[in-house]
Amino acid sequence: MAFTVRVAEPRDLPLLPAIESSADGLFGPLGIRFPPGPTVIEEVDTGTAEILVLGDPPVGFAAVITQDGHPHLEQIALHASHTGRGLGGPLLKEVVQRADGELTLITYREVPWNGPWYARHGFSEFPQEQWGPDLRARWQAEIDAGLHALGPRVIMHHTAAG
Repeated sequence: MAFTVRVAEPRDLPLLPAIESSADGLFGPLGIRFPPGPTVIEEVDTGTAEILVLGDPPVGFAAVITQDGHPHLEQIALHASHTGRGLGGPLLKEVVQRADGELTLITYREVPWNGPWYARHGFSEFPQEQWGPDLRARWQAEIDAGLHALGPRVIMHHTAAG
């Protein structure tokens, strides 16, 4: 079955929290259990974020917001039943192409489908001295929310030059 990446339509949005919750469950065996509360996609302002979905109905999505004047991948998730099939790559590739410049993200440094996966797709660690105020605030908000206590986090970026 072929899955295409497209811009989310209003009918897709109610389906995305279940995809994210399913993906979050994959972290459990690594000892990472996210605190209860709304999913990232439920907290994103869908009026200003760019939401891309994979499939119809969606089996994955990416949410891109603006941080410090450039795109920031706030969340990418595949339903757990669709992981390990290479479906995340095309979704990430579309996000990178649409960014057309610098793209940042915050992820777990050592989780195989996080930091190492992004590195295989051309992302590298973003030096702290280059972080803007929005990114610094987001990093601190993650610390305050307890995400850093679950495992080492890293800010990564991808530039048009790679």
